[in-house]
Amino acid sequence: MNRIVTMVLKNILFVPWAWFRLCRYARHPERYSMEEMYRHIQMIMRRAVKGGNIALLVTGQENIPREGSFMLYSNHQGMFDSLAVAATCDVPLGVVLKKELYHIPFLHQVALCTKSFAMDREDLRQSLTVIRQVTEELKAGRSYLLFPEGTRSRKGNEMLPFHSGSFRCAMKAKCPIVPVTLIDCFQVLDQKGSKPVSVQIHYLTPILYEEYKDLNTTELAQLVHDRIEEKIRQCLEK
Repeated sequence: MNRIVTMVLKNILFVPWAWFRLCRYARHPERYSMEEMYRHIQMIMRRAVKGGNIALLVTGQENIPREGSFMLYSNHQGMFDSLAVAATCDVPLGVVLKKELYHIPFLHQVALCTKSFAMDREDLRQSLTVIRQVTEELKAGRSYLLFPEGTRSRKGNEMLPFHSGSFRCAMKAKCPIVPVTLIDCFQVLDQKGSKPVSVQIHYLTPILYEEYKDLNTTELAQLVHDRIEEKIRQCLEK
């Protein structure tokens, strides 16, 4: 929690205005463009990163599609993961997050502005409903971030297996998949203290529908998992 306090204190004059504006967007998201709301959220994230003594090393942003919808699938290390992606992906995104986070202040407002969805992984029917909702949004042109491990690994840079069902929305929408590799994100909010920390975010080469259309969801999940894991290995060996 010390780093969150540091983020707030270093932006003490910015926080009230940013919070008021975010709440205004969240109350009436239909009145504003997705681009306007997302830019405001990005500004908050980037101020938080700077105030929290966090250095972001980002590669592969050119791999993020500029036209049409897509899915980002990322390994999951901690509470900072979504913030890291939002701060570095300039294309507006929604997020599929676990239900326990949906009603937390700030996260709730961001979710409303980005049309994000809360998933209860203990409720199969509800999870399938969310997958259907994301699929429809993808077909309508919106893009999403999803963590197919289902929960943070709590093992540092070691990954957990992917849930294959998470890939149904991409397959049904026939959209590009961009694997995202996060390294050392767990050090930001999941460890005590606020000393400077460096985080890596790597956007990998997109996997187009033509490349995965003959795979089932289990095979696709393993493909994306392996590409992310390989990038982690390469970076840690340097």
